Amino acid sequence: MSADGRQDGTRRLRGGIDLGGTKIQAVIVDPDNEPVGQARHPTPTRGGPAAVAAEMAATLTEAARAAGVATSDLVGVGVGSPGEVDPSEGTVAEARNLTDWTDPYPLAAELGRVLGTPVQLGNDVDVAVRAEFELGAGKPYKSLLGVFWGTGVGGGLILDGRQWDGRGSAGEIGHMVVKQGGRRCTCGRKGCMEAYAGRLAMELYARKLVKQGKSTKLFKIAKEQNRDRLTSGIWARAIEAKDKLAIQLIDEAIGALGTGVASAINLLDVEAIVIGGGLGVRFGEPYAKRIERAMKPHLFLDDRPPAVHLAALGDLGGAIGAALLVAGSGS
Repeated sequence: MSADGRQDGTRRLRGGIDLGGTKIQAVIVDPDNEPVGQARHPTPTRGGPAAVAAEMAATLTEAARAAGVATSDLVGVGVGSPGEVDPSEGTVAEARNLTDWTDPYPLAAELGRVLGTPVQLGNDVDVAVRAEFELGAGKPYKSLLGVFWGTGVGGGLILDGRQWDGRGSAGEIGHMVVKQGGRRCTCGRKGCMEAYAGRLAMELYARKLVKQGKSTKLFKIAKEQNRDRLTSGIWARAIEAKDKLAIQLIDEAIGALGTGVASAINLLDVEAIVIGGGLGVRFGEPYAKRIERAMKPHLFLDDRPPAVHLAALGDLGGAIGAALLVAGSGS
């Protein structure tokens, strides 16, 4: 590989960043979308968008270093972000699962300035679903629903081989109501799927129960890991330790996911479901099967359910999908 990031003297590398509520994943991919460098950093919980943008740049820089290139040598960088993403303006607003991020922030311009290469923005779940459709578990299908279970619960739709955005906000499966008048969601409404299954909402509810006298190892594990958020790994360790509260909340999450996803299937009748996201990937195939079983009682046509797959690209799927935003990806 030459110093300018070219392979075989002609082809160049692209970067991708997946911005999550607890982690920032960066990847450098070759023209075949194969990772050649990667890095992961915790998402800052203080300092607002500027601090998050600085950490995103640092994470991508580390991934580029692992690939043996400078960030300015990349043909471009794609970013998958939560919140209200405006690709034409290069801004992100209302990223409510991040700290102090409500007003539009010029993320593309700021990252481009620091990294020295063009930056394209996309919705975090949309880019991850596109990656699974083109490169991963969704390749055999013409229609699928991506369900990304992490800090929130995001969804993405492929219908007749094309991404469906509706009027701009299609796929917000986390805010389908699974219980009228139910638990308060982080969006401010009641009874959303995300109120029961989103990692942030689950953490907030766990803290509330602890104040009411419930015991749990979740926050002890977080302190031991020097974390101020309950990451997917902390939930997994608590489950392994047979923590009763963690088991209860994860069981409730599975039930909510089953109800909401089945309702979406009853409306859309897609061929396949792809389960991804931090919690989805961390818990893996056994929990994808649990979600599939939780769907069954709510399916109108339970004799021909959709195929359910775990995201094949794992933790890198969102970052690889973000890299597909860069012109010249060959996708």
